Amino acid sequence: MNKRILGLALPNIVTNITVPLLGMVDMAIVGHLSSAHIGAITIGTSIFNLIYWNFGFLRMGTSGFTAQAYGAGRMDEAVKTLVRALAIAVGIALLLIVLQWPLSLLVPVVFDASDSVMRMALTYFFVRIWAAPATLGLYAIKGWFIGMQDSKTPMWIAIFLNCVNIVGSLLFVLGLHWDIAGVALGTVVANYSGLFLGIVLLRRKFRHLNSQLSILNYQFSTIKSALRWADMRRFFKVNGDIFLRTVCLSAVFSFITAASGRISDEILAIDAILLQFFTLFSYIMDGFAYAGESLVGRYIGARQRDNLRSAVRLLLAWGLALTVVFTVLYAFFNSQFLHLFTDDETLIAATGDYLGWVLAIPVCGFAAFLFDGIFIGATASRTMRNAMFVATAAFFSLYFGLKLLAGQSLDAYRWNNILWLSFMVYLSLRGLLQGLRVHKDIYSQAS
Repeated sequence: MNKRILGLALPNIVTNITVPLLGMVDMAIVGHLSSAHIGAITIGTSIFNLIYWNFGFLRMGTSGFTAQAYGAGRMDEAVKTLVRALAIAVGIALLLIVLQWPLSLLVPVVFDASDSVMRMALTYFFVRIWAAPATLGLYAIKGWFIGMQDSKTPMWIAIFLNCVNIVGSLLFVLGLHWDIAGVALGTVVANYSGLFLGIVLLRRKFRHLNSQLSILNYQFSTIKSALRWADMRRFFKVNGDIFLRTVCLSAVFSFITAASGRISDEILAIDAILLQFFTLFSYIMDGFAYAGESLVGRYIGARQRDNLRSAVRLLLAWGLALTVVFTVLYAFFNSQFLHLFTDDETLIAATGDYLGWVLAIPVCGFAAFLFDGIFIGATASRTMRNAMFVATAAFFSLYFGLKLLAGQSLDAYRWNNILWLSFMVYLSLRGLLQGLRVHKDIYSQAS
């Protein structure tokens, strides 16, 4: 079982590690321009996190349904799941492009920063929004490959995409001096390049399936069958729960950026750097969560209860081991990480005052990441949604409650510590509440 977990997790880790590395490169590029650029790229990225995270069900729901169809030997249903996800992805992407101007008007309402930072953030937004069809299409493709027990193909797509993005950002910003618009354009070019490669690799995958199942043969009957309302109802139900869960996730992370900006531009830059530590850990841990999606869905579809229980136990064991590793790395090498993001010594010194929260991230967060993957594979979306509701309510209640108690004596340092304490409680509750439901919501499905 460990071999299966690692066989799925390691390519996913390589896939996911390219994402924070890309963010680090973008941060490093703009971080050497000015602290205002750091704030702008943080807000610009948060805008798309707020948008795209809400549609994360295109990946998560697709992987869960596909994995269960794979385990049950129903390749026809696996292909129909991909058709449904791609159809929804295209529809949502086109709507986002049409509504880009109204969406931009909400940015100053949600985020607070100086005029110069906000202007650069909106420039980033209006360029990057054109990548929406490719971004959401890749969500569906990635989720389908993961559900099909294939984590290597998404890895190659991600490596290719991020290499194109890094080269593009360096060319457009440092070579052509297009400033923050160049970073956004690099992302647009990279996403469409990744989508093209994804379609090529899908065609190769379908050659190994019955040719009658291939959606790329453009058979109208296959598409029509996949989009029947009776078949899509459960897809929408599960993904509706994931959507609501992700709305809460987006609200929390967007609020962190917005609250940081309201404290000061310096705190906005500090928290942007601190969140890079969280991002690095989360994407590596998500490699094992994605393995959980694949294996849990497969064993539920095949009704293999013993394998299901073994997979869950071993996934949690790997999570604990990684928690120890990252806590040690962050404790002893935090200075080296900080210098990757900026050469502003004043900013580095100020960030050092909050490094205690960096050490708490792995401990508080590992269970939340792993149980998300386990519950997605089981399509147990209601429990995921409810756990997120409770954790989000706790986050905002604790933040505003402690801020109110502090009153007029609240300085920037204490204010930011309240924000990070609330975030750690939020992470811990997500893992705890889902862990209490494993027997009822996961193991019972393989009976």
